[in-house]
Amino acid sequence: MIFDKENNITLITQEKSTIIELVKKLQATYPKFENDNVIINLSVLREIGLQDIIEFLEISNQHRRAKHSFVIVSEQANLDEMPDEIMVVPTLKEAYDLIEMEEMERDLGI
Repeated sequence: MIFDKENNITLITQEKSTIIELVKKLQATYPKFENDNVIINLSVLREIGLQDIIEFLEISNQHRRAKHSFVIVSEQANLDEMPDEIMVVPTLKEAYDLIEMEEMERDLGI
């Protein structure tokens, strides 16, 4: 797991561990990024299913309740299957754009 921090965005890139191991590591290191917007980059994984994304639901909900963005990047995920409670986009650019849009909405009180 690689952490890259830029301003108020932490980009976490998946390297080798499984989704379940990654979620456990995220929960253990949560204080490291709890005040940032978070992008989880799963682009290196070949297959991402609905169950894999649901593993992130608890930490995503916790983070979003704290008024921070939590976005998963995966080209492999079937976006039509993803629950509305979690943000999944196919590219890093879209993740950054989504965070920017959510930041504007929070600033406007939407």
